[in-house]
Amino acid sequence: MLCHIVVMYIRKSIRSYKGKSYVNYVLVESVHTAKGPRQKTVCSLGDLGARPRAEWLKLAGKIEDALLGQGDMLEADDAEVAQIVRRVKTRRRQIEAPQPRQPPSSSSSPSLSQRAKTGALVKVDPARVSTERHREAGPVHVGHQFWQRLELDRILREIGLSTKVQRLACAMVLNRLIAPCSEHAMPAWLRRTALGDLLDIDFDGLEEDPLYQVLDELHPHRAAIETALVERERSLFNLDATIYLYDLTSTYFEGQCLRNPKAKRGYSRDHRPTASRSSSPSWSIATALRSLTKYLPATHRTAPRSPPFSIC
Repeated sequence: MLCHIVVMYIRKSIRSYKGKSYVNYVLVESVHTAKGPRQKTVCSLGDLGARPRAEWLKLAGKIEDALLGQGDMLEADDAEVAQIVRRVKTRRRQIEAPQPRQPPSSSSSPSLSQRAKTGALVKVDPARVSTERHREAGPVHVGHQFWQRLELDRILREIGLSTKVQRLACAMVLNRLIAPCSEHAMPAWLRRTALGDLLDIDFDGLEEDPLYQVLDELHPHRAAIETALVERERSLFNLDATIYLYDLTSTYFEGQCLRNPKAKRGYSRDHRPTASRSSSPSWSIATALRSLTKYLPATHRTAPRSPPFSIC
């Protein structure tokens, strides 16, 4: 896509002489100076005749493109534009020829047309431009800002977790927030985002095992993390001490579960007909969530899947 910014304008000027009004149009160019943008007169165009405002902008754009040598990338120039361009170039040669070459001044920046004349600007064919390593920045940037406002780095640091664990934990949390996927698929997602730049960490060689290790590091500190996070949320959002029971859910999985004492056969909220049979391959656990508001969890508890269930 060709992004085009017009910095030349056509200004209407009306002068009176001996009781008669004369209309003249002046081509002006926007120039950045130390005191801000200023308009510099390029040349007088005479009386070009009345036309809609949109036509004036289009004409100014054509003149600017032709002066920058980009006319061949847009529409073919018409006779009016060609005539104006010749007048502008002739006037510039007359003005610039007698003057000795001056070093660039720090008080002003060269105009766009001056940079084009000295070769500082080059033509670019959009059809031949290619990019690589596209990375998504918007969502992860917003998520990282919330991570910082919640001071989760400080919370994890105070419970003794290393900087590497803090950064990987941040990456995993943002993945759950933006594009939830398994730990096996997460490294590929991280490499498609700008999180590496935000967290100053290289994800190119990351595999799933370090992510599982982060979960092992976090689990023993679950209560401390939730307590500190609740206090930060109350301070940040000015919340009262009210606690709500927001959700109660369960999940199931298969296997012998020899090292998971919370996995039980029995009552199933998922209406699995074989969950109560000793020969069933499915095991169930339940999770309850307490929250400060509808959208801010406070704490959770995982327990064997057998009623009654309480988190108080």
